[in-house]
Amino acid sequence: MNKRLYHLALTLLALTGLVSSCSDKEDIVFEHERQQFETRADRILLEFIAPFGTTADDKIYIIGAFNGDSAAIGQEQYMLTKAPQSDVKWGIYLDPKSFADGKTLADGFRFYSASQGMEYTIGGKAALHTDNPGVGTFTNVWGQRWESYYWSDGEKPEPEHDGYVVYVDDQTGWNALTLYMWGDVNDLNGGWPGMTPTGTLEKGGTKWKYFDMGAANTGLAENLIFNNGGNGQQLPDFAFTIDRDIYLRITASGVEEVGQEPSVKHDGFAVFVYDETGWDALTLYMWGDVNDLNSGWPGMEPTGKQTVNGVAYKYFDMGAANAGLAENLIFSNAGNSQLADFAFTIDRDIYLHITTSGVTEIDPATFQP
Repeated sequence: MNKRLYHLALTLLALTGLVSSCSDKEDIVFEHERQQFETRADRILLEFIAPFGTTADDKIYIIGAFNGDSAAIGQEQYMLTKAPQSDVKWGIYLDPKSFADGKTLADGFRFYSASQGMEYTIGGKAALHTDNPGVGTFTNVWGQRWESYYWSDGEKPEPEHDGYVVYVDDQTGWNALTLYMWGDVNDLNGGWPGMTPTGTLEKGGTKWKYFDMGAANTGLAENLIFNNGGNGQQLPDFAFTIDRDIYLRITASGVEEVGQEPSVKHDGFAVFVYDETGWDALTLYMWGDVNDLNSGWPGMEPTGKQTVNGVAYKYFDMGAANAGLAENLIFSNAGNSQLADFAFTIDRDIYLHITTSGVTEIDPATFQP
């Protein structure tokens, strides 16, 4: 590019607000790369450019070898502050004098969102930054993907685990979840408040947080204490011998063991029905954009049964080819008693509660019969 065209390009970029003032000897500085916090002579300043989908009220923590890794989640000193003048930047000041065991940022660090999970690479592997700036400096760190990003593409494959696994359906509403263990070995896998989830996994319609127990710990009798990152809330001890995988549902009031909810492959979107009609045979007829969709009157029988968040549903697969059709659903007792039409566009999974008096849409995350 000749010098005249080069200057013209810079002028156009400046007019669009994409660069700060610069000459032909300066680097282009994009708006989201601009420094948002004041540099401090006694601290390292990191400014995190958050992944797509991060919301202004997210609680984001930096974790790494320098601060105990996941044990730092929930600790205010490691929580980032959102930049008041930027929707994509969060900042944190770090004091190397507080780093543990002579560790530095070069030993690796990443970020954790209380609502969206750990930071992962675009390829789906655990992220690890190794920038090692000095005191009195400012450094941009580019975020990659939150763990929740991968849920949009369906269920992630089961990862390889280190020993047996504690799977948790977390219904506490806490901002952070940690697991402390005591028993045959106290402080197993971390001192108080314990370890954070090894990862998350969607199985059978439930998003599980899971804790790998470590193969070397097989056979130990331990007491599990779930807590909110050591911030004042914890559940009663739950006794567990590490000799199997276990599935638990936790609320703010307690812990219960639940069976594994099997993964089900559906043909397109599905209509999930919690059936309290008491009928002998439930059938579903559909008419609308296409009449007699999936079967003539009295319609199709349930495709199968599936447990979601501890609730047993009958489900009807709509068929991938039928996505987008506007249909009226008529539930009946094999053509005898029937309910009023329920309008539904086949553009999502839907959960319904039916009784002999009608049909109500429900939220599977909160519904309990």
